[in-house]
Amino acid sequence: MKKVPVWLWQIGLLLAIFALWHVLTVPGFIPPLFFDNENKASFFFGEPLKIFKVIFVWFTEGEIYVHLWVTLQETALAFIIGTLLGLVVGLWLGLSNTASAILDPYIKAMNAMPRVILAPIFMVWFGLGIWSKVALGVTLVFFIVFFNVYQGVKEVSPVVLNNARMLGANASQLLRYVYLPSATSWVFSSLHTSVGMAFVGAVVGEYLGSAKGVGYLIHQAEGSFDINTVFAGILVLTLFALLLDYVVTVAENRLLKWRPQQAETETT
Repeated sequence: MKKVPVWLWQIGLLLAIFALWHVLTVPGFIPPLFFDNENKASFFFGEPLKIFKVIFVWFTEGEIYVHLWVTLQETALAFIIGTLLGLVVGLWLGLSNTASAILDPYIKAMNAMPRVILAPIFMVWFGLGIWSKVALGVTLVFFIVFFNVYQGVKEVSPVVLNNARMLGANASQLLRYVYLPSATSWVFSSLHTSVGMAFVGAVVGEYLGSAKGVGYLIHQAEGSFDINTVFAGILVLTLFALLLDYVVTVAENRLLKWRPQQAETETT
Protein backbone atom coordinates (compact mmCIF):
# COMPACT_ATOMS: atom_id res chain seq x y z
CA MET A 1 0.00 0.00 0.00
CA LYS A 2 1.43 3.33 -1.07
CA LYS A 3 2.15 5.74 1.75
CA VAL A 4 0.15 8.98 1.64
CA PRO A 5 2.45 12.05 1.41
CA VAL A 6 2.56 14.30 4.46
CA TRP A 7 1.51 17.36 2.47
CA LEU A 8 -1.74 15.62 1.50
CA TRP A 9 -2.51 15.00 5.17
CA GLN A 10 -1.77 18.66 5.88
CA ILE A 11 -4.08 19.88 3.13
CA GLY A 12 -6.77 17.43 4.21
CA LEU A 13 -6.57 18.65 7.81
CA LEU A 14 -6.83 22.27 6.67
CA LEU A 15 -9.89 21.52 4.54
CA ALA A 16 -11.49 19.62 7.43
CA ILE A 17 -10.95 22.60 9.75
CA PHE A 18 -12.58 25.02 7.31
CA ALA A 19 -15.43 22.58 6.64
CA LEU A 20 -16.14 22.23 10.37
CA TRP A 21 -15.89 26.00 10.77
CA HIS A 22 -18.41 26.46 7.95
CA VAL A 23 -20.86 23.93 9.39
CA LEU A 24 -20.74 25.43 12.88
CA THR A 25 -21.13 29.08 11.85
CA VAL A 26 -23.49 29.24 8.85
CA PRO A 27 -26.85 30.47 10.19
CA GLY A 28 -29.54 27.80 10.00
CA PHE A 29 -27.20 25.05 8.83
CA ILE A 30 -27.38 23.20 12.15
CA PRO A 31 -29.46 23.90 15.27
CA PRO A 32 -27.78 26.35 17.69
CA LEU A 33 -25.78 24.45 20.33
CA PHE A 34 -23.98 27.03 22.43
CA PHE A 35 -25.85 30.21 21.49
CA ASP A 36 -29.47 31.28 22.00
CA ASN A 37 -29.61 32.79 18.54
CA GLU A 38 -28.39 30.95 15.45
CA ASN A 39 -26.75 34.17 14.16
CA LYS A 40 -24.50 34.60 17.19
CA ALA A 41 -22.00 31.96 16.13
CA SER A 42 -21.33 33.70 12.82
CA PHE A 43 -21.16 37.07 14.60
CA PHE A 44 -18.39 35.90 16.94
CA PHE A 45 -16.49 33.50 14.66
CA GLY A 46 -17.29 34.71 11.14
CA GLU A 47 -18.18 32.58 8.12
CA PRO A 48 -15.40 31.02 6.01
CA LEU A 49 -17.14 31.69 2.68
CA LYS A 50 -17.58 35.38 3.50
CA ILE A 51 -14.00 35.54 4.75
CA PHE A 52 -12.70 34.10 1.47
CA LYS A 53 -14.92 36.55 -0.41
CA VAL A 54 -13.31 39.47 1.45
CA ILE A 55 -9.83 38.13 0.59
CA PHE A 56 -10.85 37.65 -3.06
CA VAL A 57 -12.16 41.23 -3.29
CA TRP A 58 -9.00 42.57 -1.65
CA PHE A 59 -6.71 40.94 -4.19
CA THR A 60 -8.87 41.40 -7.30
CA GLU A 61 -9.65 45.06 -6.64
CA GLY A 62 -6.11 45.76 -5.40
CA GLU A 63 -7.05 47.25 -2.03
CA ILE A 64 -4.78 44.93 -0.07
CA TYR A 65 -1.55 45.52 -1.99
CA VAL A 66 -0.68 48.92 -0.51
CA HIS A 67 -1.34 47.72 3.03
CA LEU A 68 0.44 44.42 2.49
CA TRP A 69 3.47 46.13 1.00
CA VAL A 70 3.76 48.40 4.05
CA THR A 71 3.51 45.44 6.44
CA LEU A 72 6.06 43.42 4.46
CA GLN A 73 8.45 46.39 4.39
CA GLU A 74 8.21 46.77 8.16
CA THR A 75 8.65 43.04 8.67
CA ALA A 76 11.66 42.76 6.36
CA LEU A 77 13.42 45.80 7.84
CA ALA A 78 12.80 44.64 11.42
CA PHE A 79 13.98 41.14 10.53
CA ILE A 80 17.18 42.28 8.79
CA ILE A 81 18.16 44.99 11.30
CA GLY A 82 17.30 42.86 14.33
CA THR A 83 19.21 39.88 12.95
CA LEU A 84 22.33 41.91 12.13
CA LEU A 85 22.32 43.63 15.53
CA GLY A 86 21.78 40.33 17.32
CA LEU A 87 24.62 38.73 15.34
CA VAL A 88 27.11 41.55 16.00
CA VAL A 89 26.29 42.04 19.68
CA GLY A 90 26.10 38.28 20.27
CA LEU A 91 29.56 37.76 18.75
CA TRP A 92 30.99 40.71 20.69
CA LEU A 93 29.72 39.63 24.09
CA GLY A 94 30.41 35.98 23.36
CA LEU A 95 34.06 36.76 22.65
CA SER A 96 34.52 39.36 25.40
CA ASN A 97 34.08 37.97 28.90
CA THR A 98 34.59 41.40 30.49
CA ALA A 99 31.92 43.16 28.41
CA SER A 100 29.58 40.20 28.90
CA ALA A 101 29.94 40.33 32.68
CA ILE A 102 29.34 44.10 32.76
CA LEU A 103 26.31 44.14 30.43
CA ASP A 104 24.70 40.88 31.58
CA PRO A 105 22.17 42.42 34.03
CA TYR A 106 21.22 45.12 31.51
CA ILE A 107 20.63 42.58 28.73
CA LYS A 108 18.46 40.47 31.04
CA ALA A 109 16.50 43.52 32.21
CA MET A 110 15.79 44.69 28.65
CA ASN A 111 14.79 41.19 27.59
CA ALA A 112 12.35 40.94 30.51
CA MET A 113 10.68 44.22 29.56
CA PRO A 114 7.29 43.76 27.79
CA ARG A 115 7.82 45.04 24.26
CA VAL A 116 4.26 46.28 23.79
CA ILE A 117 4.80 49.09 26.29
CA LEU A 118 7.58 50.41 24.03
CA ALA A 119 5.24 50.92 21.07
CA PRO A 120 3.83 54.30 22.24
CA ILE A 121 7.37 55.50 23.01
CA PHE A 122 8.57 54.54 19.53
CA MET A 123 5.59 56.34 18.01
CA VAL A 124 6.62 59.51 19.86
CA TRP A 125 10.23 59.10 18.74
CA PHE A 126 9.71 57.96 15.14
CA GLY A 127 6.13 59.03 14.35
CA LEU A 128 3.30 56.93 12.92
CA GLY A 129 5.27 55.86 9.82
CA ILE A 130 7.00 52.54 9.26
CA TRP A 131 10.01 53.21 11.48
CA SER A 132 8.12 53.03 14.76
CA LYS A 133 6.88 49.55 13.71
CA VAL A 134 10.37 48.57 12.57
CA ALA A 135 11.79 49.62 15.94
CA LEU A 136 9.23 47.49 17.78
CA GLY A 137 9.98 44.52 15.52
CA VAL A 138 13.73 44.94 16.05
CA THR A 139 13.31 44.65 19.82
CA LEU A 140 11.52 41.33 19.31
CA VAL A 141 13.98 39.89 16.78
CA PHE A 142 17.19 41.13 18.42
CA PHE A 143 17.04 39.13 21.62
CA ILE A 144 16.09 35.88 19.88
CA VAL A 145 19.11 36.11 17.57
CA PHE A 146 21.41 37.54 20.23
CA PHE A 147 20.95 34.71 22.73
CA ASN A 148 21.37 32.07 20.02
CA VAL A 149 24.56 33.65 18.66
CA TYR A 150 25.93 34.15 22.16
CA GLN A 151 25.26 30.51 22.99
CA GLY A 152 26.72 29.40 19.66
CA VAL A 153 29.99 31.19 20.41
CA LYS A 154 30.14 29.76 23.91
CA GLU A 155 29.49 26.23 22.61
CA VAL A 156 32.55 26.19 20.33
CA SER A 157 34.62 23.12 21.15
CA PRO A 158 37.82 23.95 23.08
CA VAL A 159 39.55 21.15 21.16
CA VAL A 160 38.75 22.83 17.84
CA LEU A 161 39.97 26.19 19.16
CA ASN A 162 43.21 24.74 20.49
CA ASN A 163 43.87 22.87 17.24
CA ALA A 164 43.24 26.02 15.22
CA ARG A 165 45.62 28.01 17.41
CA MET A 166 48.27 25.31 17.15
CA LEU A 167 48.02 25.56 13.36
CA GLY A 168 48.73 29.28 13.62
CA ALA A 169 45.25 30.77 13.24
CA ASN A 170 45.06 34.41 14.33
CA ALA A 171 42.06 36.19 15.87
CA SER A 172 40.44 37.11 12.55
CA GLN A 173 40.87 33.57 11.20
CA LEU A 174 39.36 32.10 14.37
CA LEU A 175 36.40 34.44 13.95
CA ARG A 176 35.92 33.54 10.29
CA TYR A 177 36.54 29.80 10.33
CA VAL A 178 35.56 28.74 13.86
CA TYR A 179 33.25 31.18 15.63
CA LEU A 180 31.14 32.34 12.68
CA PRO A 181 30.32 28.81 11.39
CA SER A 182 29.34 27.78 14.91
CA ALA A 183 27.20 30.90 15.38
CA THR A 184 25.62 30.55 11.93
CA SER A 185 24.01 27.22 12.81
CA TRP A 186 22.50 28.76 15.93
CA VAL A 187 21.39 31.86 14.01
CA PHE A 188 19.40 29.89 11.46
CA SER A 189 17.78 27.87 14.22
CA SER A 190 16.40 31.16 15.55
CA LEU A 191 15.45 32.82 12.26
CA HIS A 192 12.22 30.86 11.83
CA THR A 193 11.02 32.28 15.15
CA SER A 194 12.44 35.71 14.30
CA VAL A 195 10.36 35.97 11.11
CA GLY A 196 7.19 35.46 13.12
CA MET A 197 8.31 37.98 15.74
CA ALA A 198 9.10 40.58 13.08
CA PHE A 199 5.57 40.11 11.73
CA VAL A 200 4.15 40.45 15.25
CA GLY A 201 6.05 43.69 15.82
CA ALA A 202 4.85 45.19 12.54
CA VAL A 203 1.20 44.21 13.02
CA VAL A 204 1.03 45.22 16.70
CA GLY A 205 2.55 48.59 15.83
CA GLU A 206 0.02 49.09 13.02
CA TYR A 207 -2.78 48.02 15.32
CA LEU A 208 -1.83 50.59 17.96
CA GLY A 209 -1.42 53.49 15.56
CA SER A 210 -1.02 53.76 11.79
CA ALA A 211 -2.74 54.76 8.57
CA LYS A 212 -1.61 51.80 6.46
CA GLY A 213 -0.85 48.11 6.83
CA VAL A 214 -2.76 44.89 7.34
CA GLY A 215 -2.81 45.52 11.09
CA TYR A 216 -4.54 48.83 10.36
CA LEU A 217 -7.18 47.00 8.27
CA ILE A 218 -7.79 44.55 11.11
CA HIS A 219 -8.09 47.40 13.63
CA GLN A 220 -10.59 49.25 11.42
CA ALA A 221 -12.65 46.08 10.96
CA GLU A 222 -12.74 45.46 14.71
CA GLY A 223 -13.98 48.99 15.26
CA SER A 224 -16.99 48.26 13.04
CA PHE A 225 -17.51 44.71 14.44
CA ASP A 226 -16.74 43.21 11.01
CA ILE A 227 -15.49 39.82 12.20
CA ASN A 228 -15.17 38.40 8.67
CA THR A 229 -12.70 41.12 7.66
CA VAL A 230 -10.77 40.58 10.89
CA PHE A 231 -10.34 36.87 10.11
CA ALA A 232 -9.53 37.70 6.48
CA GLY A 233 -6.66 39.90 7.65
CA ILE A 234 -5.45 37.18 10.02
CA LEU A 235 -5.47 34.57 7.25
CA VAL A 236 -3.57 36.86 4.86
CA LEU A 237 -0.94 37.58 7.53
CA THR A 238 -0.63 33.88 8.32
CA LEU A 239 -0.13 32.99 4.65
CA PHE A 240 2.62 35.54 4.14
CA ALA A 241 4.30 34.59 7.41
CA LEU A 242 4.48 31.01 6.10
CA LEU A 243 5.92 32.26 2.80
CA LEU A 244 8.64 34.21 4.62
CA ASP A 245 9.41 31.17 6.75
CA TYR A 246 9.78 29.14 3.55
CA VAL A 247 12.23 31.73 2.19
CA VAL A 248 14.30 31.38 5.38
CA THR A 249 14.25 27.59 5.01
CA VAL A 250 15.52 27.82 1.41
CA ALA A 251 18.28 30.24 2.46
CA GLU A 252 19.24 27.96 5.34
CA ASN A 253 19.52 24.92 3.07
CA ARG A 254 21.70 26.83 0.61
CA LEU A 255 24.00 28.49 3.15
CA LEU A 256 24.43 25.47 5.42
CA LYS A 257 25.26 22.84 2.80
CA TRP A 258 28.46 22.12 4.73
CA ARG A 259 26.48 20.97 7.76
CA PRO A 260 26.30 17.13 7.93
CA GLN A 261 22.88 15.57 7.85
CA GLN A 262 21.65 13.36 10.69
CA ALA A 263 22.18 10.17 8.70
CA GLU A 264 25.75 11.21 7.91
CA THR A 265 26.61 11.93 11.53
CA GLU A 266 25.18 8.59 12.66
CA THR A 267 27.30 6.61 10.19
CA THR A 268 30.56 8.43 10.97
